[in-house]
Amino acid sequence: MAIELTEAAVAATIDHAILKPDFTQADVDRELDIAAEWGVFSVCVRPSDIAYAARRLAGTSVAVGTVIGFPHGTTSMAAKVAELRQARADGATEFDMVVHIGALRGGEDERVVADIREVVAAAEGLVTKVILETSLLDDEQIARGSRLVEAGGATFVKTSTGFAGGGATVEHVTLMRESVSSAVQVKASGGVRGLDAAVAMLEAGATRLGTSASATILGELRARAAGGAASGTEDSSSY
Repeated sequence: MAIELTEAAVAATIDHAILKPDFTQADVDRELDIAAEWGVFSVCVRPSDIAYAARRLAGTSVAVGTVIGFPHGTTSMAAKVAELRQARADGATEFDMVVHIGALRGGEDERVVADIREVVAAAEGLVTKVILETSLLDDEQIARGSRLVEAGGATFVKTSTGFAGGGATVEHVTLMRESVSSAVQVKASGGVRGLDAAVAMLEAGATRLGTSASATILGELRARAAGGAASGTEDSSSY
């Protein structure tokens, strides 16, 4: 898949992840500033940080997203819906929901689709992304899960939380892309920490990247365009 490798084009694919449970307010401030400086598409913040992030990013082009049922996906459907409604009220416009992983692995397809449909309905047309947690699934489960995401009406199917011991792979992104129609987009997240990894995911069919290494990715791209050494701050997290 041909992709545009300009700084603006790549930045427009990035959801800058600010999800570490141990982050202090100062850490969150630093990451929000990085997102604004590099002009990424959005930040994906912890639910408790939504309102603050929306205020701090007001006047920038950076959207505010959050996670639902994160990171295990095992909260009830009612809890996920309530969490999304509160997130909307706080200012989030994109929602990354974790699928009920055990239900998916166990073949409870109707339960999985019902869960997704309720969350999508609560979003009322805003962007919804469903995280499969591909490191815990085999290829059949990934392909079937991707189809269930489409059946549930979500905007994106997403690889990973970044907190389950594995992240996105080119093979899984390719499989997800092949398993859904063009109506559903693919988000690669978890372990996308450099420009080469980002490009590989985009070439495999992802249209959005979840990463905490936005400055590294875009710094490398800027440096290559200038013919110099990479800039940006490396992030060692899995997300």
